[in-house]
Order: sequence, then C-alpha cells, then structure tokens
Amino acid sequence: MKRIILTIGAYILLTGQLAAQQAKYVVMVSIDGFRPDFYLDSRWPAPNMQQIKEKGVHATGVRGIFPTITYPSHTTLITGVAPAKHGICYNTPFEPEGASGRWYSETSHIKAETLWDAVHKAKLISASVSWPVSVGAPVDYNIPETFSLTNPGDRRQPTSEQATPKGLFEEVQRYATGELQSTDMNLRYLGMNETLSRMAAYLITRYKPNLLTVHLPCTDEVQHRVGREGADVAQAVAAADHGIGTILEAIEKAGIKDSTAIIITGDHGFVDVHTSISPNVWLAEKGLAGTTADPGSWKALFHSGGGSVFLKLKDKNDVKTLQQVKKMLSELPAGIQKLFTVLDKPALEKVGADPDAMLALSAVQGIAFSAARTGDAIKATSGGAHGYYPDFREIQTGFIAIGAGLGKDVTVPVIGLEDVAPLIAKLLGISLEKADGVVYPGMLKKVSK
Repeated sequence: MKRIILTIGAYILLTGQLAAQQAKYVVMVSIDGFRPDFYLDSRWPAPNMQQIKEKGVHATGVRGIFPTITYPSHTTLITGVAPAKHGICYNTPFEPEGASGRWYSETSHIKAETLWDAVHKAKLISASVSWPVSVGAPVDYNIPETFSLTNPGDRRQPTSEQATPKGLFEEVQRYATGELQSTDMNLRYLGMNETLSRMAAYLITRYKPNLLTVHLPCTDEVQHRVGREGADVAQAVAAADHGIGTILEAIEKAGIKDSTAIIITGDHGFVDVHTSISPNVWLAEKGLAGTTADPGSWKALFHSGGGSVFLKLKDKNDVKTLQQVKKMLSELPAGIQKLFTVLDKPALEKVGADPDAMLALSAVQGIAFSAARTGDAIKATSGGAHGYYPDFREIQTGFIAIGAGLGKDVTVPVIGLEDVAPLIAKLLGISLEKADGVVYPGMLKKVSK
C-alpha cells in the first residue's frame, strides 16, 4: 500500500471527501518518556508499537508544552490546552519556605474541561489507570496515580483509598493482578508497567469503558538514571511494549476490536546531561533567596528543575528585584550565559507557560537545572533530563494510533501535544469546545460516498 504523507496544509477538510469519524471505544496509553525512535527505529524491542506504526497512523514527532514535564503534559493530553489555561504548570506546587513533597495529584486543580468531563456529560463510561492529576476525577472506574507523603514507596493504601468506586483497587487484585506487594507499584521496577497494564486489561474486559486512559511510567524512571541510550532503556521499552500487548489482547478478548481506537502517546523525550546548574545559589549570594533561619525572607526564587526553571517573585510588582535578577544573569561570565536561554514574560505568554512566572531559563542540551539554594552553583551530574523548551528533536514525544475511525498507513509530520484530546473527542463524537488543538482529517478513515 502506498504510504500517505500529510503536509502542513493537508488537514483542510474537502467537502464530501470525509465524514465525521467515530469509534465506540478509545484507549489512550501514555508511555512516560516516550520517544519517536522507539517505533521509527526497528532496533528497539517494541514489536507492538512498530506494528501499530506500520498499519495505522503515526507522527514523526510530537511537540510538547513548556515545560516538557509529566504532570503538565498529561493534563494537556486530557484537555487539549496549554498549562496557562489548564492550570497545572509544574509537577509540584511552588513552596518557597520548604517543599513538602506534594505533587499536583487532584483533578480539582485543573481549570479546563477534560475528556473525562466531556465523556461524563455525554453519559458514556470512562476508566483510568495511574493517570497523573486524576485523584477525584469524574471517572467511573478510576485507579489514580497517587502516593502518601509519609510512605511514598508504598502506593497501595492511598490508591485503595482514592480509587473509585470504593473497592475497585481490591477488585482488580482479586481478578487481574493477585495480591500486590509495594514493589509491584514502584517506579524503580519494570513490573509496575505489567501491574498497570493488567489493571487496564481487566477494566476493558469487565466494564468496556468508552474512554480508557492509562499511564505507563517506568521508561521515564530508567532514562533519568541512565540517559537516552543506557543499557537498561531497551528493557524498559520492551516492558512498555509488553504492557501495550496486554491491553491489545484484552480489547480482542472483550470482542470490541473492530469498534476500538488505540492511541499510544507520551509526555516528553529525553536529553543526556553532564552538568547541573543551581541558579537559586546565585540568588542566595545576592540575598534574594531567604535563609535557613528565616525562609520567609525570600524575594525571588527559581522553581522546578530539569531542563528549565521559572522565576517567582514574592511580590509580583517588585520591579526592583526583577531588574536585580536580570542584571545578575546578564553579568554572568559569557561561558555560563551560553548554557541557557532567558525567556521573558511575553515569550512565556506566547507558549502558554505559567502566567505567574516573571521569566524562565531553558538549558541547552547536556545541562540540567536544580532548585537547590546551597552548595556549588555548577557541578557534575549524569543520567537524563527533560523539561526543556520544546524546540528540538530529542525532547519530542511520539504518537501512533490504529483502529476504528482511523486511517491506515498514514504518516503525519510533527503534531502538537494539544492535538491529541480533540482527536479523541472527534472519534467518540463528543464535544471538547475549548480545546486549542487541531483535528487532522487526514488521520481519519476515509469513507466512500
């Protein structure tokens, strides 16, 4: 079959060529740290991903949001809008007087309509497994991504308490996974992907949700430890691919293969790093970051980490401190200034980043940021990082899709992360009116007159 290549303008709908496309069921699997080369390069052990790529629709890459980190990205996947609109700008809240370890786990923090909202409104059935920012979501069968601050290594109790309906976590253990140990839901072990995929498979066969969202996180954890090409990455990719196979088999067992669309995507790519910069150390040297004895005396701090940090002011109208920070950055040695780009507030507004940030620093490849306020400002590091400004290939995530309502043997160039939610809404025939993404008709199944 001749491969279809869509150019930038090819998404325009030509009257009569395409009709509204729908699937009765949609399964969206997010692989954390998902890179396009996992399906574009046959050397990776990912036969299920590569078969979907060959037979269905795939993008050569997916441009992420800023910052390219997990929780904001997954919220864009479920809303179709940037962080400035959906409100989840970071993984963790800004806590200038001491980080608690808390993450943005509760859906109540999301300010935009989600696919879960739209499915609920349409009186369809939804399910979710380990999706970020899903605690309390309007999901019929929800096993959220959550942990306790007192014992973060054992997710079982908080998952049981926050799953809906009550007893669902115990139900999936009884019928799908067996009694779980703490290590079965620990990011360090690839078996977590197996645990989550079995949960998803059970929900498919037992409840047949119209929308199922699943997050497989372990590929991210491994790449943080060993980088893009480390020895353990291939095993992590194989584990994620096996999880996809478990879900595909469940769809077939449930007898809904012909009416189901499967979308595999992710949140960000990865960059190998060798050097870490802690710009809060520079602020501390200027007396702006507060002190251990008086943490409330801070005036300016950089938040987040990895590929970028965002400047927060205690007083948003403190022009003097802002100018002091800008002057500090401009007076750094030329060699250090080459290690990152300074993004001003208009640039952040344009890309839909945190509206409360005064400016941001985005590192070049090889450099990562830390939020530390003490120690050396520049030091050696290793492994992999993400969170960079989404303007280069290595930080892109991937997209492959197959099944009901979707085209066959279709290649599209780079799409945006915000384009995924509108496509799912289109396939399900539901409304997600305020999404900013584009539905490309060339991805959809053509219907003859």
